[in-house]
Amino acid sequence: MSQSGSPSGARLLLKRLRNIMAQPGTPQTRLDQIVRIIAGDMVAEVCSTYVMRAGQVLELFATEGLKQEAVHQTRLRVGEGLIGDIASHARPLALADAQHHPQFAYRPETGEEVYQSLMGVPILRSGRVLGVLAVQNRTRRHYTEEEVETLETVAMVLAELIISGNVVSQAELAPEEGIAVVAMRLDGTTLAPGIAKGVAVLHQPDITITQLVAEDPLKEIERLDDAMGAMKLALDEMLATTDVAAGGEHREVLETYRMFAEDRGWASRIVEAIESGLTAEAAVQKVQNDTRARMREITDPYLRERLADLDDLANRLQRHLLGQADIQQPRELPDETILVARNMGPAELLDYDRKKLKGVVLEEGTATAHVAIVARALDVPVLGRCHDLMAKVLPGDPLIVDGDNAQLYVRPAEDIQQTYAEAMRQRSERQQAFAAIRHLPAVTLDGTEVTLMINAGLLIDVPQIEAQGAAGIGLYRTEITFMVAQSFPDVARQRDVYKRAMDASNGKPVIFRTLDIGSDKVLSYWQRDSEENPAMGWRAIRISLDRPALLRQQLRALILAAEGRPLSVMFPMVAEAWEFEEARALLKLELDRAAQAGQQVPSAVKVGAMIEVPSLYFQLDTLLDRLDFVSVGSNDLKQFLYAADRGNPRLADRYDTLAPAMMKLLGMIAAAANAQGKSLSLCGEMAGDPIAVMALLCLGFRQLSMAPTSIGPVRAMIRSLDLGRLLSYWAELQARPVSDLRSRLLVFARDHGVAL
Repeated sequence: MSQSGSPSGARLLLKRLRNIMAQPGTPQTRLDQIVRIIAGDMVAEVCSTYVMRAGQVLELFATEGLKQEAVHQTRLRVGEGLIGDIASHARPLALADAQHHPQFAYRPETGEEVYQSLMGVPILRSGRVLGVLAVQNRTRRHYTEEEVETLETVAMVLAELIISGNVVSQAELAPEEGIAVVAMRLDGTTLAPGIAKGVAVLHQPDITITQLVAEDPLKEIERLDDAMGAMKLALDEMLATTDVAAGGEHREVLETYRMFAEDRGWASRIVEAIESGLTAEAAVQKVQNDTRARMREITDPYLRERLADLDDLANRLQRHLLGQADIQQPRELPDETILVARNMGPAELLDYDRKKLKGVVLEEGTATAHVAIVARALDVPVLGRCHDLMAKVLPGDPLIVDGDNAQLYVRPAEDIQQTYAEAMRQRSERQQAFAAIRHLPAVTLDGTEVTLMINAGLLIDVPQIEAQGAAGIGLYRTEITFMVAQSFPDVARQRDVYKRAMDASNGKPVIFRTLDIGSDKVLSYWQRDSEENPAMGWRAIRISLDRPALLRQQLRALILAAEGRPLSVMFPMVAEAWEFEEARALLKLELDRAAQAGQQVPSAVKVGAMIEVPSLYFQLDTLLDRLDFVSVGSNDLKQFLYAADRGNPRLADRYDTLAPAMMKLLGMIAAAANAQGKSLSLCGEMAGDPIAVMALLCLGFRQLSMAPTSIGPVRAMIRSLDLGRLLSYWAELQARPVSDLRSRLLVFARDHGVAL
């Protein structure tokens, strides 16, 4: 082992490097000295530093052991060779036999063919790869984890030299693309709907660490403890603010985020980094760099979103350590601000003046991101997944966020600005019009009543029943409570959430869907085997029946939450009638258990199944005798009917829900349910599409559950529709089936004054 492969050795190495950084001389001179010291200290024949240049090229800037004439001559593309691979994945490599690795690229001008082993780490700064630091040995050498960590710590010193020492020009360190003044449009993903215009404010925590090497590790640990305590106190004060203290799922998200600060594993890794010779703030940065590198290899969206929460915490902790933590004072903003960020934690959003914050755009982010949940609570439009956002938007750029169409306009032309100003005015008028009729029944001009309900999964969604004039909650997604938790919620925790949802509904019905995890809905604390096709794999009721204790706990919580009120439960992803029977039997066991224990049982229990798998249609004659209601999950039904992944953007618009196959299947389901007098509903995106709802009414659907924001447009359409006329037209269409049903219904709506 090298002499640096221990905390004391690492501290000595860092002190020597600090002395070099403090000495006069050019950046090149310092780099030359640094690689010589590292090579000697780590008992390596070679130490080399590669720096990222314009065009994603890694240039050899300094070396001890390779041929000096290769310096500034040898260049590798990102992804090329072992050095390029380290930069591409932002992760370390430690190879005893480097030359036989498939990524090895031989460059004869370096003379490295005589070196067998290689250890390299990325030089990282704020998540960006600035270069690569590598050591090599002639003989086979198995590098230890301690040696890798030491090299990563040294790379932090090099990162500061590259950033502040003019190793390359600041122009090269800046992003190259998208900084022209021309207008552009970026596509993204809607995380929170709405339209906003304003100027770009970059959310980039300005944290500069000037002292990397610690003189007294014990004193640094004491500083860390003090800063941790101050940060937790500040977060508690944030949770006590008026707009957060009121409750709702956004508060639960922030409470979960607050729990991250109690993570002992996170704190212990920071302490270990301090013991290696770093200051407390440098240790926080090192742990976060390590976490980012690991998370880059994870594709799971939920786990990647938790990285944003940890970034937020790390930034806050560093501010406390540096005495920059006055987080009670909101950042000064322009009157109309569009916040631009790579990603954000949920509490960071609350640091800004909510009166001036009009929208948020993220380079990363998904709908399950905690920041998106909080933004929806604040009614702030959010776009995510805007590729190269940080490279293409400058502070002060005029922006238009179109959350309804998932588009961002950067430096929009005057005509675009006028178009969106008019769109915002019309949107405001429509919302006022929808609000004016929210308490009027959804009844067609000829007297057909339609029940409109909302989909929910967050407590913050429940007040939308009253706000939108909905009849209740037709789909309460219970899995979201599991997704924002750090471990499986126990019965008491689940009972509290379900009870609060029923209380807030003020007596209107709430239909609880049992746990639907799997596919794209994952739990960070539950490790599962990977699946080639998770959407059609082990998920939803399949998990619940294979892990009956999990389902029984949830059903027990629902029974307790009802407190003698009516209870409606439906089971998702039922593919065979026996699956429903087994799930219903577990519900009966829990009802019997509650009665025997003297607990209050629901005054009435209704049990239903979701029709999402086409196979269930062929068993409806058996199933309808055994259930109280059925609900069609249009999103998954369409996915399985067409064998088309609904998460694949290439297929997103390929198959229309109004295509003949979908229409025929939905019609047969409706006919079967209505013939037996069973309550029938449809939930999913189709229910919120006014044109699709016209077709559903013709097929026999009279209960729909949708996103809260869709209630207004669908109600307006229904109240302006003469269903009798539409049914006559529908009969004509069925006599000569057409493939463009959507366009035909659109023409009918325009000709007959139907509000769309």
